[in-house]
Parts: sequence; C-alpha cells; structure tokens
Amino acid sequence: MNRRTPASTVARRLLLVALALAAVSGVSLAGQQQSQPSQSTTPPANSQSSANPQQPKIIARTETVVVPVTVKDHQRQLVAGLQRGDFRVLDDGVEQQIVFFSADPFPLSAVILIDNNLAQRQAQQVQKSLEAIAGGFGPNDEVAVVVYDQFPETVSDFTFNNDTVFASLKRLELGSHFPGGFGGPLESGPVINGQAQPTGGPPPTAAPIVQETKDLDDALWASGEMLKGRGRDRRKMIFLITDGNNSRHNAHPFNETLQLLLVSDISVYSISVGHAFLQKQTPRLERYAKATGGDVFFAAKDRDLERLYSAVTEEARNQYTLTFSPEDIDRKKEYHSIEVRVRRPDLSVNAREGYYQGAVAGPAR
Repeated sequence: MNRRTPASTVARRLLLVALALAAVSGVSLAGQQQSQPSQSTTPPANSQSSANPQQPKIIARTETVVVPVTVKDHQRQLVAGLQRGDFRVLDDGVEQQIVFFSADPFPLSAVILIDNNLAQRQAQQVQKSLEAIAGGFGPNDEVAVVVYDQFPETVSDFTFNNDTVFASLKRLELGSHFPGGFGGPLESGPVINGQAQPTGGPPPTAAPIVQETKDLDDALWASGEMLKGRGRDRRKMIFLITDGNNSRHNAHPFNETLQLLLVSDISVYSISVGHAFLQKQTPRLERYAKATGGDVFFAAKDRDLERLYSAVTEEARNQYTLTFSPEDIDRKKEYHSIEVRVRRPDLSVNAREGYYQGAVAGPAR
C-alpha cells in the first residue's frame, strides 16, 4: 500500500475528497462558516431586493460518520487495491450503505507524544532515534511535539516545516531524571562466597515502593485537545512513544479521554519500548489503539525503533476511508458500535470501534 503519487496529483485528489466529504456532511470547506452577503452596492436593474429581502438559504445536513480503515494480510503487511464493494459496515449490528469511499492517502495532523520518564536504558534508546521520526512526515503534514511525565509539555506547536520538527526532536533531551533500583555496584554491599555481609550500618530496610507519577491519560487528553480542531480532510493521529505505565491520579480518566478521541476522529498509534510487553503494561495502549482504529508496535531492540517510526506514519496515512449515514438505529443511544468487515478471506481490519451520536452532523432546522 506504499503509493508514490506526484504532489500535484495528490493535491487534486485531496481537494476532490474534501469536496465529497463536505457534500456528504453538508458543511462548507471554509471552516463551516455561514455565507456572507454580497458586498456589491449596485443592485441589478429591476431588483426587488429592497422590497423583498432575500430569504436565508436552508442547508439540509445529513448525519455522517467517517471511518478510516487499515487492512493487513497474515504477514501484517498493508493491503492495497481494495474497492468499495470489498467492505461492509455495521452500526450496532445493522448493515449500512457506504456513501463515500476513498483509497487515496491523506495528509496527517499528528502530535508526537513522548514519555519523558522512561528508565535510563529506554530513554537512551529513544533518544538516539528521535531525529528519525521526522523522516516519516512530508510537506503536507502538520506535526507538533509534546513530552509528558506528570504533566504534558508542548515542545513544538503544529508546523508544516519538517526542518522545524527535526530540530525540535534533535534538541530534545529525555531522561533528565531516572528512577532508582538498577541493581548496580553502588547499590550493593560486600559479598563473600555469594553471601551478603553486614556493613556495620543500620539494618537493611525493605525497598521503597515506587509510586508511578506519569499521567498517560491526561497526556492523551491534552494531545486530543490540540488535534480536535483539525479538519476532516486530514488524518488526525497521536504518535505515542512510551513504556505504557500510567498513574492513578489522572484528571481525565480513560473513558473521558477515549470519548474526546472518538468525537474528534483521532487515532492513537503507540510504540511500546523496553519491557512493557513482558511486564503487562500494554493493555491500556492496546485499548486506546483498538477503540480508535490505531495500532500498537513493540520495540524490543534499538534497531527496531527507526523501522517502526516509518511504519506508523505509513499505516496512518494509507488508510481506506469509508463514510456512511446511520440508518435504522436507536438514535436515543449516545454511543454506537461500528464493525467493518472485508469480504476477502485472511485479511485483518483495524477501524474505530464506535462513535458518539452528538459528534455527527444532524439535520438543519
């Protein structure tokens, strides 16, 4: 699914996609602003505008749900060449008609969100590879850089300038502090024949319990707030690099953060570093990815990171786009589940698991 298309062709295609989405959802491309009256001061001949003021235009809007879809084969390679008829979309189990379909790559609006409280080894591993992240973004992508520990901090606001992104990542210094407990020689007493010897000091005490201070949910919430105003003609994503740890003191819990992401059409793509997978610290990352139509990648070795950085942006950019207008559903429900199926065998599908009723455009009154 790695398509190399000239920039001019991509631009024309994106314009057509944006026009189609606007036509389906009934909103204008100019930021959904109301049309302004003509500034002409000379009315045409026989004009009756003074006696019969022009009636306001009524725009009928249709409820629409946009669903980006990633399709992979059994080797986890992206699958290209699928058509509208290869897909089925179900809303709360009821099959829906796909009213718009596109296989064209979309420009990205991305927040690179980096865990700034990694263990020393993982911090050094990520630090050495940071500059490579910028290589996955093109001139039509807008990118912001954010680090987080207890609180998120914006390193670089949205920019289309890839050199600015590269410079921000290059200047970033991770791991200004490291948790203790590495078991090095400075932490152990004398040993004879494998037996620890008394040191003459106070008796040893139990190792202190380290309280997790990283607020992952809050960092994702802040990134979602940054992205939610970006247009539907862009693919909105959070590019998360973390060990998966999360404190119990987030101001915005998982469900609240997930609702913001779904309402704003934002997908979460995570790269899990260190031993998070073995320590079972990835379920939260997997829940965010699965619910929003993103993905989780695991970097067990240093050389994996740079390869995964490009894999994340390629997958996010090269998704199929399906749009449907919900029919025969219970509109009293706030949350609705989505299931996307592919008619071809042996293929896996990543798509958002649902949407909120209040997030789709309703009929004009």
